[in-house]
Amino acid sequence: MSRLLHAQTHAWLKVFAVSARHLSFTRAAEELHVTTGAVSQQIKQLEERLGFKLFRRLPRRLELTEEGKRLAAVVDEAYQSVGLEVKRLRSGVMSGVIRLRSVPAFLSKWLMPRLPRLQARFPDIELQVIAEDSSLSLREGEFDLAVDLNDGHYPGLSITPLMEEIIFPVCSPALMRRRPALSRPQDLAWYPLLHDVTAWRGGHPYAEWEHYLEAIEAPPLNVRRGYTFNRHRLTLEAAVAGMGVAIARQALLTDELRTGSLIAPFPQRIPTGKRYGIVYAQGSLDDRRVRAVHDWLLEEACRGMVIKW
Repeated sequence: MSRLLHAQTHAWLKVFAVSARHLSFTRAAEELHVTTGAVSQQIKQLEERLGFKLFRRLPRRLELTEEGKRLAAVVDEAYQSVGLEVKRLRSGVMSGVIRLRSVPAFLSKWLMPRLPRLQARFPDIELQVIAEDSSLSLREGEFDLAVDLNDGHYPGLSITPLMEEIIFPVCSPALMRRRPALSRPQDLAWYPLLHDVTAWRGGHPYAEWEHYLEAIEAPPLNVRRGYTFNRHRLTLEAAVAGMGVAIARQALLTDELRTGSLIAPFPQRIPTGKRYGIVYAQGSLDDRRVRAVHDWLLEEACRGMVIKW
């Protein structure tokens, strides 16, 4: 019985909202396709249930009581909100919170410059961006989507390849003016080296430099020296400041090469064998909001890049 009364109250409130808008039972009846008597009776029943009057019935017009005005404002706002949400659902607009986790370097250098495009396409999706070091494992339930740099092995989770990581040395032009020419890899012996100690999951502090020099078959060189940082962004900022030569990640450079704040002294650009991938729990892409952000990430990665796995 209580559920029936609850449903009936909702019906009465709908009649009340229309009547309050028109200040006429007759015009409300026309909009609702019922008789004027039916509208009048339902308003009377609602007033009895609430315990106070909603309308003053004057000759040839209605007037809201103070209680009626207050209730009309609340009911009208509620129905507008419901109508807007129905319109959004019908038009395919998506809303809600999506948790996106990644390493700080990817978020600040790759994602942040692109976020306005996501906001423009899906203005009602609220992105919660979570920055975590690569040393912290990914656990199901802590995120909706994660972009991680690894070898693609995530037990219990699904992954979509995003883009391959390419690395190469960079430095400030000012640095080269104070030292011998940096024209061959062996010339690095005259330069301080800058290291990102969190380059990829499971790597050691000097892994990037060792991988690069081995790949280009450079002469033996001691790379276990110089300055270390636990953020890739800090490594690049140190390079811009002229502190040494850093390993840059192609995907994470913005305009440093274009503006000339950094230069690449050697032509070789080497894949690390590690790849950025979108990680998610199995079945997560059934949520069309998660699917939308997932597909947007792929679209952005495809802008001038080749995805490999």
